[in-house]
Amino acid sequence: MSHNYRLNRKPQQYVNLGASKQKGSALVIAVFVIIVMFLLAGTLIRMLEDGDASVNVEVWGARALFSANSAADAELAKLFPLSGAVGVCSANSTWTPPSSVGFHGCSVTVTCTPISVDGVTQYQIISNAVCETGDCAGNAATTSCLRVNRQVEVEARGN
Repeated sequence: MSHNYRLNRKPQQYVNLGASKQKGSALVIAVFVIIVMFLLAGTLIRMLEDGDASVNVEVWGARALFSANSAADAELAKLFPLSGAVGVCSANSTWTPPSSVGFHGCSVTVTCTPISVDGVTQYQIISNAVCETGDCAGNAATTSCLRVNRQVEVEARGN
């Protein structure tokens, strides 16, 4: 049994997209690529700016911490002088940092509180350093002001 099937196929019609029909497609792709590149560039710039800001805060925070530590050390030196003389515990004082680069823009307040229990005197020294740069006049919160605060507490006991 032989079957002869005849397939009626029509020739496939190919659409001829000539140069006149393709005008502008490259332009659309180019505009799309340019927009994507601008978005990527904007994101990278934002990331770099955020990174710069965090480095600035870290550097100024380290300056404030070292200023507070130095002020606490200076207060300990007044409290327990190397000469063996009687030390002074000043209730509230301001320590003036040296005029070197690391202490630039920092101010430090120091409090010393004597606490006596059962004839033993213990001293609590609190050093509060504020380092700032930019336009920090008053307490205005401006975008050009960077203000960092660090506090150090030290306890010491006399003989």
